[in-house]
Amino acid sequence: MVNQQENLPSIILNVLIVDDEPLALDVLETYINQMPELLLVKRCSNALEAKEALKQHDIDLMFLDIQMPQLTGIDFVKTLTHPPMIVFTTAYPNYAIQGFDLNALDYLLKPISLDRFMKAVNKAVEHAELAGREPGQTAGEPTVNANEALDFFFVKADKKLIKINFNDIIYVEGLKDYVIIRLYSGRVITLQTMKMLEERLPKGRFRRIHRSYIVAMDKIVAVEGSMIEVMEKDRPKLLPIGKNYRDELLEVIEKNRL
Repeated sequence: MVNQQENLPSIILNVLIVDDEPLALDVLETYINQMPELLLVKRCSNALEAKEALKQHDIDLMFLDIQMPQLTGIDFVKTLTHPPMIVFTTAYPNYAIQGFDLNALDYLLKPISLDRFMKAVNKAVEHAELAGREPGQTAGEPTVNANEALDFFFVKADKKLIKINFNDIIYVEGLKDYVIIRLYSGRVITLQTMKMLEERLPKGRFRRIHRSYIVAMDKIVAVEGSMIEVMEKDRPKLLPIGKNYRDELLEVIEKNRL
């Protein structure tokens, strides 16, 4: 007798698709319906519809067209405070760099093939699992924030799960689809977005200081102008402070200034 539990996906992601071309929406919907890991919540033809859908539904993954009237997909993502995982879809390859600058999970060129779509889905599932969902948990269920009780987490690297203690982290550096976690003992490179790792780290202990950097507050040695100094392998290391993060960071520093 077949155990039905064995056929269930380890995770189910709520999906939003946004495109001003009905045919493109039809293709995405067809693909999504073939993926047991995905649940299509809504189709939207523009960014304004998508904005309302994000308010009304718990969306984990959004397939978002870039070239749309009124508001492009890239500009739309910039308006979101807490965007879901983003996979950009477009017929124009020249937008790739802008997409990845926004920590997009993937970038699909039209016409989108099923195998390329599946690769993006696999990446989304892996990111969601690394972000803390339990196996078998659906997207509508609340995620467990292990950091509320634990002082460590695990990341997948070198084909194994590596334990990372919060106290060992000096800073985190973003590198396209990966992040480099700098530790006293060396470094760990893992498939992850900066946004997802930022959400996993305790905000009181870690701060995003730049689009490409998260720093452990207790590892800051000095602040001078638009740079932060930390110690890496007994040598000073300077990290830039991004203008979008400067005010919030300086406010925290002022509160702890004598």
